[in-house]
Amino acid sequence: VEKTRKSLSLLQRFWITSIFTVPLVILMIGMSTGGISHQVMRWGTFLATTPIMLVAGGPYIQSAWASFKKHNANMDTLVALGTLVAYFYSLVALFAGLPVYFESAAFIFFFVLLGAVFEEKMRKNTSQAVEKLLDLQAKTAEVLRDDSYVQIPLDQVHVGDLIRVRPGEKIAVDGVVVEGVSSIDESMVTGESLPVDKTVGDTVIGSTINNSGTLVFRAEKVGSETVLAQIVDFVKKAQTSRAPIQDLTDKISGIFVPAVVILAILTFWVWFVLLGASFVTSLLYGVAVLIIACPCALGLATPTALMVGTGRSAKMGVLLKNGTVLQEIQKVQTIVFDKTGTLTEGKPVVTDIIGDEVEVLGLAASLEEASQHPLAQAIVKRATEAGLELQPVENFQALHGKGVSGQIAGKQVLLGNAKMLDGMDISSAYQEKLEELEKEAKTVVYLAVDNEIKGLLALQDIPKDNAKLAISQLKKRGLKTVMLTGDNAGVARAIADQIGIEEVIAGVLPEEKAHEIHQLQQAGKVTFIGDGINDAPALSVADVGIAMGAGTDIAIESADLVLTTNNLLGVVRAFDMSKKTFNRILLNLFWAFIYNVAGIPIAAGVFSGVGLVLNPELAGLAMAFSSVSVLISSLMLNVTKID
Repeated sequence: VEKTRKSLSLLQRFWITSIFTVPLVILMIGMSTGGISHQVMRWGTFLATTPIMLVAGGPYIQSAWASFKKHNANMDTLVALGTLVAYFYSLVALFAGLPVYFESAAFIFFFVLLGAVFEEKMRKNTSQAVEKLLDLQAKTAEVLRDDSYVQIPLDQVHVGDLIRVRPGEKIAVDGVVVEGVSSIDESMVTGESLPVDKTVGDTVIGSTINNSGTLVFRAEKVGSETVLAQIVDFVKKAQTSRAPIQDLTDKISGIFVPAVVILAILTFWVWFVLLGASFVTSLLYGVAVLIIACPCALGLATPTALMVGTGRSAKMGVLLKNGTVLQEIQKVQTIVFDKTGTLTEGKPVVTDIIGDEVEVLGLAASLEEASQHPLAQAIVKRATEAGLELQPVENFQALHGKGVSGQIAGKQVLLGNAKMLDGMDISSAYQEKLEELEKEAKTVVYLAVDNEIKGLLALQDIPKDNAKLAISQLKKRGLKTVMLTGDNAGVARAIADQIGIEEVIAGVLPEEKAHEIHQLQQAGKVTFIGDGINDAPALSVADVGIAMGAGTDIAIESADLVLTTNNLLGVVRAFDMSKKTFNRILLNLFWAFIYNVAGIPIAAGVFSGVGLVLNPELAGLAMAFSSVSVLISSLMLNVTKID
C-alpha cells in the first residue's frame, strides 16, 4: 500500500509539473517571436514556476537537507540546489530589473520527474509474483470425514487426513499414497516433462495435477510446510533481499556537488573581494557556475538511455523489467539454463522408429489414439503427420506401469516398456539398437504383435532448433554454460552434449535449485534462465534472472529479463542490448559531467579577459543544450548494431 501511495504521489507531481510547464513553453515562444512583452514573460514565468517549486520541489529539498545533515550529497542535492538558486536569484532579479531564470528551475523538475516516473514503472517487476504462486494451490480438498468423503476448504486439512483426488484434479497438499495407482504431472515443481507413475507408498506434491487414476493419500505436510508454500516463502525472501541498482549519478554528485558549491562561492568571493567587481556582477558569475552545473543532463543520462534501450530491446523480443539488470549483467560469468521448456521443446517427440515404419507407427498410434499420456500423444502426432490411417482397437487395456494392449485386425498388439515383454525374445539387432538409444537417454517402447516383437519407438524431449547456436554465441562472449534441471542425469547429459553445454547439475528439486545458484555465485555473478514455477526461486536469487516468454506467469514475474518468444538467441541479444544500453548510460554520464566541468571555468569568468563570458542566461541555454546532447546520444541506441 505504501509503495502504491508513493507511486501515485510521484505521478501527481509529474502531471502537475507538466501542466504548469506548458504555459512556460508558450511564454518562451511568444517572447522569441515578439508576441509577448518582456514584462509579461518575467511575471508569467514567475507565476508558472512557483506552483512547480511548491509541488515538485518539496521531496527533493527534504532529501537534500537530510543528506546535508549527514554530510552527504546526492542527485537530490543537485536538483534542490540548482532549482533553489535559479528560483531565488530570479525572485530577487524580478524586482531588481535583472534577467530572470524561473524557467530553468521548472524544466529541471520536469525532466527529473519524467525520469523518476519511468524508473518507478520499471521497478514494478515482481509485485504480483507471490500472489500468482498462491493461486496455484488447490482451494478445497475431498477429505474422509465420518466414513464419507466431503469437500472442505484447504485451510481445514490436517496432517493425517485421508484425501481423495480424481483424474484431472489438483493434489491438495503434500502426502503419501495409501490407495490407487495413477500418473501425476509434476512438471511445475520438478521440471520433469513426463508424468510420474504413483502407487501405494509413493509421495505426492501439493498443487501438482493427477492425470489418470483415482488416488487416496494421507496428508503429511499442510499449510506453510508444503513444497509450494516453501517456494512462495523463498521467493519472498529472495525478492526483498535483492539490492537495488547503485545510482551512478549519486556517486558522481557525491564529489561533484560540494565541488560546484565551493567553486560558486569562490567565484563570487574572488570577483567581489579580490577583483573589486560589483555585488551584482560577482553574484551573476557565481550563479552562472551553479546553473551551468545544474543536473538536467546528469538526471537525463540514465532514464533516457533506459527508455530508448528498453524500447529497442522490446522490438527484439527482450523485455528489461528493471534497471538493476543493466549493472549486474556486466559482471556475469556463468549462465545457467533450466532444461525442460527452456533448452528443449518441453514435450516428447518420436525420434526413432526401428522396424517397418508404417506397420510399427500405425499399430502403435492406433492403440494410443484415445490416450492423453504425452508419449501416446507424441506417437499419434507422428502418425498423423505421416498420413497414416489408424485402425479400430478391440479389448483395449491399460496396463499400469507397463503399457497398453488391444486387438487390431484380429491380432493381439502390445505397446509399452520392458515390463510387458513377459519372456518374449529380443533379437540381437533390436538389442543392439536398444542399447544405443538408451545411451542417448531416449525413452524406448516396444511394439509386439502376437507375442513377437515387431519394432521399437524412441521418444525424447528434443533441444530447440537454435539452442546449439545460442550456446555457441554465449561461449564466444566468454560465458560459462551450465544446465540445472530436476530431470535425471542421463537425459540431461545427453541434451547437454547435443548443444554444447559444459556442465550439468541434474536431479535437483526446486528449493535445491536456488542453493545450487548460490554455490555457483561463489565463483562470480550468475544468470539463470528458466520458464517454470519450479524455476521461480532460482530466478529470484540469481544476479540476473531471465524468463522465457512462453513460460509460467510466476517465472516471468520473478525474472529481471523476459524473452517474449522461445527463441534462445534472444538470450544473446539480451546480453548484447543490455550491455550497449548500460554503456550508453556511462557515455551519457561522462559527457554530461565533462560538459559541465568544461563550462564551469567559462561561467566563472576565467576567460572574461578575452571576451569569453557565460552569463546566467547563456549558462541556462548551455545547460539546455547539454540535455539535448544527452537525448541525442540516447536516441543513437535505436541505430546501434546488434548481431
